[in-house]
Amino acid sequence: MKQGMRLSRGSENAITTGMILAAGFGKRMRPLTLERPKPLVPLLDRALIDWCLDRIKAHGIEDLVINTHYLGHMIEDHFKGDPRIRFSPEEEILETGGGVLNALPLLGEKPLLVCNSDTVWLEGPIPALARLEAFWDPKKMDALLLMQPTFRAFGYQGFGDYHMDGQGSLSRRRETEVAPFLFAGVQILKPGLLEGEQPGAFSLNRIYDKAEKAGRLFGLVHDGEWYHLGTPDALEDATDIIRHGLTTSNTR
Repeated sequence: MKQGMRLSRGSENAITTGMILAAGFGKRMRPLTLERPKPLVPLLDRALIDWCLDRIKAHGIEDLVINTHYLGHMIEDHFKGDPRIRFSPEEEILETGGGVLNALPLLGEKPLLVCNSDTVWLEGPIPALARLEAFWDPKKMDALLLMQPTFRAFGYQGFGDYHMDGQGSLSRRRETEVAPFLFAGVQILKPGLLEGEQPGAFSLNRIYDKAEKAGRLFGLVHDGEWYHLGTPDALEDATDIIRHGLTTSNTR
């Protein structure tokens, strides 16, 4: 299939289930997160989690699970009455990997879309989720990560996360290296990657390393804008940029 073409919901490779990771404390976003969870911090009068949710629903995914912990009742109240959303509350914070593992009884066994609740991106010519799904090949992939080039990642000042070859295969940067791509917080995962993991707190990075070792970790470069919203200052700057249209992308 040509990359970027949207799959029919009935297609064998179509992704029909999604999860939004929304359990974190958002400590770096304080004081904005002292009385509300980071997913509910507003960007242009919309909660951060709604930016992500809009993309997911526009793609046609309606079976959705959200994990919660810190001020989780506020997130549940935010979506009260939406029958398409189920919640996976955590008594103790389980991090990204533990959160997905804990929610698997709600998610099933088919590949699923997993998004960070504070991930905000603007689309390129073709929506990012459609591009991910079209590029997804379960015969050779266990995980497919949306990647952002570090040189055009708004608000990001790190050393990158991964190198990528011409086929999209990913290799994690070594401690002394600089890598050209960072993980953009959007991914397709096979639940089977978590097989053998014990309940508790752990990062999805452990799962990525397992897939990389097997040669089954891949990435797709995002062709639009992406925002690293770690602090109140970064949020304010991103708000100004999006509001005043200082990017070349649109907000579809």
